[in-house]
Amino acid sequence: MILYDQIAAQLPGWRERYKALAKEHADVVVDQVTVGQIVGGMRDIKSLVTDISFVDPAEGIRFRGMSIPEVLKALPKPRGAKIPYVGGLYYLLMVGEVPTKAQAQEVEAEWARRADVPDYVYKMLKSMPKETHPMTLLSQAVLALQNGSQFAKKYHEGMKKDAYWEAALEDSLALTAQLPVIAAFIYRMKYFGETKKPKYSAKLDYGANFAKMLGVKDQKGYAELARLYFILHSDHESGNVSAHTMHLVGSALSDPFLSFSAALNGLAGPLHGLANQECLGWLLDVYGKFGNKVPSRDELYKFAWDTLNSGKVIPGYGHAVLRVPDPRFTAQMQFAKAHFPEDDLVRLADMVFDVVPTVLKEQGKAKNPAPNVDAISGTLQYYYGVRDFDFYTVLFGVGRALGVTPNYVWARALGQPIERPKSLSTKMIEDVVAKAAAQ
Repeated sequence: MILYDQIAAQLPGWRERYKALAKEHADVVVDQVTVGQIVGGMRDIKSLVTDISFVDPAEGIRFRGMSIPEVLKALPKPRGAKIPYVGGLYYLLMVGEVPTKAQAQEVEAEWARRADVPDYVYKMLKSMPKETHPMTLLSQAVLALQNGSQFAKKYHEGMKKDAYWEAALEDSLALTAQLPVIAAFIYRMKYFGETKKPKYSAKLDYGANFAKMLGVKDQKGYAELARLYFILHSDHESGNVSAHTMHLVGSALSDPFLSFSAALNGLAGPLHGLANQECLGWLLDVYGKFGNKVPSRDELYKFAWDTLNSGKVIPGYGHAVLRVPDPRFTAQMQFAKAHFPEDDLVRLADMVFDVVPTVLKEQGKAKNPAPNVDAISGTLQYYYGVRDFDFYTVLFGVGRALGVTPNYVWARALGQPIERPKSLSTKMIEDVVAKAAAQ
């Protein structure tokens, strides 16, 4: 298997590097922690390690050191497509090198071989109440897949630590292969009452398969969007809730299925994965307030101020790390302008991009008033007819698996330990503050 061979070839050198840091340089000070960071959600504390992705405040997310524009340009593409193979992105994240077209296609073929979802998963999903949230269904389905975990099976058989990553890779390939099938089934079942099992075709790539299984009308156009969406939402360092949850649960040697189900539960939170639907909802609200027409710039400027003055926020603007427009937003806006530039919501989103940062700067509260990935992603799904807002986070989840599973594989390969930070009482922190004030 190509991913196994490439990782196995790199692993001895990586293990030596990691071992040297843990054994020879353990006492080197990297950063200092403030009281604000302790009580403020551990914001910006440098305490995680990942080589899969990094959020550069000035350039946005970097996948294996490459910016979004560089990734979209360098990765191989299906014939006639402008967006790369998702399998190429997965190879890049797993191996750390840009694949050839043949290597990307080999990853795609690995997914096709593993895409069959067990019948009991479908039976479980069909047994759930109709009002069950799609993220609950997705998380439950991933838990159900755990029955076939090679990692769990081989661990209980006495698998050696050096081989943890091999079983983790097997599970990761199975998980990422079956997720789009499950997501498509949930979509067709929940919103259309259909219970036919989706069929994954070995003749189609990951994005094209998802477009076919989802049943959208413009399958060619949506296949391009699916490739772009999954690539852009794959990873975002290890500190965000879903990625950190995967890392934390996995550090206990819970297998990839258990770990990713937990990650999905974090992704389902309103402060994480639900943001994309809130952004689209706000755009539709603006659109409706002006009689289903795109307002003028002055009208939008006033509406934005009215929103802020009423105590509400404008979703999709501002980022914890970035100090520039999110390149994932830029890539999606470029896609929209290339494929459907006259769409009213695209035009409105573009005008919001022009107006809202100005308003937020004038208000003076936002450190970074630039748009993030959520400001446009729902708009693109809406155009292609995927208009059930609570399904958007499921799409996010399918993409996020592509980033957190390489992190999981490499964490097991390098023998990263169980995560166990130390806690302090409020009184202990107050004593530290008092001592600092007395000096």
